Amino acid sequence: MQLQANGITLEVEDRGEVQNPALILIRGLGTQLVHWPDNLISGFVAAGFRTIVFDNRDVGLSQRFDDAGVPSDAEAIIAAAIRGDQIQSAYALSDMANDVIGIMDALNIERAHIFGISMGGAIAQLLALNHADRLLTDTIIMSTCRPLVERGAVAELLPKLVAREDASLEAAQDALVAEYGMWGSPGFPAEESYIRTQATSAYLRGGPKAAGINRQLLATMDAPDRRPALKALTLPCCVIHGLDDTLLPHALGAEIAAHIPDSTYHPIKGMGHIITPLLAPEIVRIVSEFVHKTA
Repeated sequence: MQLQANGITLEVEDRGEVQNPALILIRGLGTQLVHWPDNLISGFVAAGFRTIVFDNRDVGLSQRFDDAGVPSDAEAIIAAAIRGDQIQSAYALSDMANDVIGIMDALNIERAHIFGISMGGAIAQLLALNHADRLLTDTIIMSTCRPLVERGAVAELLPKLVAREDASLEAAQDALVAEYGMWGSPGFPAEESYIRTQATSAYLRGGPKAAGINRQLLATMDAPDRRPALKALTLPCCVIHGLDDTLLPHALGAEIAAHIPDSTYHPIKGMGHIITPLLAPEIVRIVSEFVHKTA
């Protein structure tokens, strides 16, 4: 369903009993709600959560920002970043955090459990820092609390993240298969047929579009260092990171946990930078147990 949230239109799916505690799942860079494994969502619903997923702004069926007038060409973004130029972004990660609050307002949810992966984990941190009164708990997965592209890592990391062109269906399928190969969870592998079906679902919903992905990336690059502020958090937080994450090394997840007082940290052997159907039950178990301990 389409909701008006934070002044824009977002595509949202709301599953589970309305009276149950709300759990809002936030996706990472360039991905859509269809990239969540079905058994992750159904697992949370079975665990007693009203489970809400959505397309972030600029992807899927949510509002695009093609008229923002900011750079979207991959090579131009890389060159400017290497030079150290300040690159204008269409919006900030704090705006994307406000989108989540807007969804809660539209659905009449006073407080919710938050679950964010990768870029969504950075958004989850901003929600905890800026909207703690609206959160019950915060789960941060495969993310970092420091600036994403620090100067020394620009040339290495940024080319892996920018999108260079809109993909055809076949190219989108091949690209997602390649991503699972590079960044997936080797201890919890996914069948190629599953990956291609997932890519098809995302393609039919309007993606991937390079400009939208790159606008999200600019917002992520522009996000502040959150390490100092995290030290003052009193919200119950759970940090999960894969020991086999080849995109954001697990030390970055441990660093988040080290900066948040009384947080719990779960490193998972065999987990990379993608939650697969085989990994989903373990994620549901960890998060459910964490939430129940804080109740």
